[in-house]
Amino acid sequence: MPMLPALTRRHLLKTSAALSSVGSFWSHTVCAQSNMPATKFSALTTLFQQAVASHKTPGAVAAICHKGQTLWQGVFGQQALIPSPEPMSWNTLFDMASLTKVLITAPAIMQLWERGLFKLDDYISTYFPQFGTNNKSHVTIRHLLTHYSGLPADLDLSTPWSGKQTAFTLAMNSSLEHKPGEKFVYSDINFLILGFLVEKLSGQPLDVYATQNILQPLGLKRSFFCPDPALKPVIAPTQFNENNTLLRGDVHDPTARRIGGVAGHAGLFSCADDTLTYAKALLARRAGLPSAYPLRPQTVVLMSTPQQPKGRADLRGLGWDIATHYSTPRGDIFPPSSFGHTGFTGTSLWLDPDTQSAVIILTNRVHPYGKGNVIALRHDVATAAALALHTF
Repeated sequence: MPMLPALTRRHLLKTSAALSSVGSFWSHTVCAQSNMPATKFSALTTLFQQAVASHKTPGAVAAICHKGQTLWQGVFGQQALIPSPEPMSWNTLFDMASLTKVLITAPAIMQLWERGLFKLDDYISTYFPQFGTNNKSHVTIRHLLTHYSGLPADLDLSTPWSGKQTAFTLAMNSSLEHKPGEKFVYSDINFLILGFLVEKLSGQPLDVYATQNILQPLGLKRSFFCPDPALKPVIAPTQFNENNTLLRGDVHDPTARRIGGVAGHAGLFSCADDTLTYAKALLARRAGLPSAYPLRPQTVVLMSTPQQPKGRADLRGLGWDIATHYSTPRGDIFPPSSFGHTGFTGTSLWLDPDTQSAVIILTNRVHPYGKGNVIALRHDVATAAALALHTF
């Protein structure tokens, strides 16, 4: 591999030196390969410790995998701060937020595409005729997957409403803010509709379809929608809802919550172990290696390479982010061929198919009052991880 640019190396050295003075507090890190120097990923530990110490997030669970092996994993800070402090655990369950889009809804859609049930450039109004109102008749499935539909960011939440049918009606009646294919606008409505499409084409509720066709084939036992209330003690809480009740096991996203917790854009709960298993399987399948990932290799490549309308600068795959203003989890080193996604609650996954590596960061940065921020942490961890992986 080529040498890293001198500017990048100097930047990380400067960053690491600046962080070396951070005080220590509860944390645990593991180098999972027995022959690996313990200091190889020490910059990651420092970055997470700083983020917790500066109240960017109450805690975090993170991991780095490479060619099917977990090279590093870390547990930092607190799972909960109120009503009383609880230490973070490797087994903590997180509200994955918008990672639901790429871990569940996009692959579910593409499984149905592999079965020949639709074409990517089919109009949504072909399957939902009521969607064709308000000049939306030319919005395609590809537009929804790449966030080039022209739809607004979310349904109107300014007035009380509840129920899946109401959400469906609101989504169908949405008005465009831009012409289809004209501009990248990240929209939860896009994947809300895709979730409805999975249900229409499969004849099953989204969570049932996902469990049978994605989670179970991958062997994921701690990933689900609407967690059992008995699991609350191991779920990282998020924020207070409109009734001043702390959300713990209830989805943070207000639209998904109004629907009942199962939506195409949010609602999945998962943990670090399952996310690692998912990432390893996806990367292996994409590379044509033995894998339980339930899509064909060429389909995974299609999903993780640019599929946006021609001539548009914001690069999106079919679900996955490639190069937009949301791509800070790439860091400074991972190549343009890498891809990933984030979740509003503080989760992120970034994958580099060239080296079969992935960076997983799970936090509940919104706990307890919505003031945390892990944007810089995601960027800096990816940069440090790529530097550490450079010698493999």
